[in-house]
Order: sequence, then structure tokens, then C-alpha cells
Amino acid sequence: MRIVLTAILTLWAGAAPASECVGTNLFQTMPPDQRAEIDAAVADVPYHRGLLWRAGKGDQSITLVGTYHFGDPRHDPMLVRLEPALADAAVVLVEAGPAEERKLTEALADDPTLMVDPTGPTLPERLSDKDWQLLSMAMAERGTPAVVTSKLRPWYVAMMLGISPCMMKQVADTGARGLDHRLVERAEALDVPVRALEPWDTVFTLFRDLTPDQEIEMIRTALPAAAYADDYAVTLTDAYFAGDVWAIWEFGRFDAYRTSGLTRDQVDAQMRLAQDQLMDKRNRAWIGPLTRSAREAAAQGKGIVAGFGALHLPGEGGVLRLLERDGWTITRLDG
Repeated sequence: MRIVLTAILTLWAGAAPASECVGTNLFQTMPPDQRAEIDAAVADVPYHRGLLWRAGKGDQSITLVGTYHFGDPRHDPMLVRLEPALADAAVVLVEAGPAEERKLTEALADDPTLMVDPTGPTLPERLSDKDWQLLSMAMAERGTPAVVTSKLRPWYVAMMLGISPCMMKQVADTGARGLDHRLVERAEALDVPVRALEPWDTVFTLFRDLTPDQEIEMIRTALPAAAYADDYAVTLTDAYFAGDVWAIWEFGRFDAYRTSGLTRDQVDAQMRLAQDQLMDKRNRAWIGPLTRSAREAAAQGKGIVAGFGALHLPGEGGVLRLLERDGWTITRLDG
């Protein structure tokens, strides 16, 4: 979730030790049979490749772009390509606009219990000694000492593990902005209104009903990749810019099969839970705002632009398939 990543980076910017994002693209070094497994898992997923799409229905038009939440000069060509759609848009829709980001950052700063559990068992008590040692080291690399990590809520820890220390440092040093932020900045420069697809506090409802075991398995699933975060970051970033969107998701699954210590059934259950909570439920909730905005824009002779994390685009529960089922014609624009 971009809004959570933004809040985390705002609160912790500068805390991580200096490092460079130098890593290996693991797709390029994995054995052919492992890549073949991922390719087979991706092959039948609707809309699994592509970052830029148009959805049309009568005189209504939505330009949809799958975003990546960290800065990279490779965003520049996409912004150039989006310029005509942005200039002619009635509104730009993103996961969270500046107001929502500000509210979440302020809430996390004002109420530590949103990310710290002051009363429940600590993470060292809930994890094995081995997993706790791995977690405390990974979090220390991200600027969080063990005494603080021990009381953090599992959802927050899992989010932190998904951010490599070098990315945190680069944001702090350079202020590099992801495609979402750059879309918002360009819309504001063009005097195009920006609206959020969901409330600022959505994150707290996503994880509210998890069982204690599900919470801990979130950490255990995320933990192995934290040990080679730079490689992971390079691998997934390169896949994103290649438009190989759903391969990013399946890479995480097959990596967890090999390295998490969980059974395949446990990994699959955790992946289903994550997909349902972080993507599919939110995708369904976004269709209303997207289609209402497109209808209102069409009355003005305009279209709309929507930008959100690229993993929300593919799949049977993805935004593109949901729009298609609602009668929209889907056209890839970057293929």
C-alpha cells in the first residue's frame, strides 16, 4: 500500500544506515526450471502483463496506469506518455492523495498504539528464537532497534520488511518520488483535481480481523526476502519496468516456498490472505469511485486518469477484469 509506505518513510527517513541499491536480478540467475514454474503460474492470469491501459464504455474513458511506489528515472517515459491524458482529464484518482497521506502520517505519530502493541505478548515471545534473531537484525538494518521492534504490530513489521534499507536511504537523501507522487504533482501543476480511491485509515481495517497465527505468518513469509533486500528490490523493480506485473507476485510465492520454512500450503494460504486483504477487496471497493468519476467526466466531454499499484491491475479480481465484467472494453496501451 503506497499510503503506508509513504507514512513509514516519512516517519523513519534518515534512520536507515547508508547503503547503495546494488543487487542482482534474481530472475536472470535462477535455474531455468524455477523460472518455468513462475511463467506457468502467470500464463493464465488475465492482464498479467502491461502497465498502461484504457477502459472505455460509450463516451466514458479511464486511462489506468500501474504504479511503482519508489523513485526511478525510468518513470520519465511513462509520464511523457501520460501527459495528453492528464491534460485532458477531469480528475486524477490515486490510492491516497496528499491529504490522506498527511492524515495517516499524523495519526501514526500522534498515536503510537496504531503501530505498537503496549499490552500483548512481544514478538520475541511469539516467534522462534531463530526467527526473532533474523527479524531483529533485519529491522536494525532499517533503523529500528530490537527493543522497539519487539512491540511493533505484525502488519507494520511486515510492511517494513518489504522496504529495502537502500531504498529508505535513497528517499531520505534524494527525495526521489514514485510514479504515484509524480502523477499527483503533475495533476496539481495542470490544475486537475486529485481524489483518493479510499479513506486514509483503510490500512487499519485490512488487518483488524487477522488471527494471531495469521499475523505471525505474515512476518515469517516476508522475513527471508529481507536478508537479500537489495537483490529483491532490483528483481522486482526490473520486472515492473518490463511490464511483467504478475511475475512479481509469483516470484514472491515461489521464493517463500524455498526459503520461508513454511509448507507450501501455509505459503499459499498466506498469499491468498494477502491477495484478498491487500488487493481484491480494495479493487472491488474502487470500481464505484472509478466508474462514477468517469461518468461525471464524460458529461464534461472528458476522461479520467487512475494510478495505483501495478499489482491491482491483473487477475480475476483485478481492476481490469472487474471493469470488463461491468461492460468496459479494455485496451492495452503500452504493448
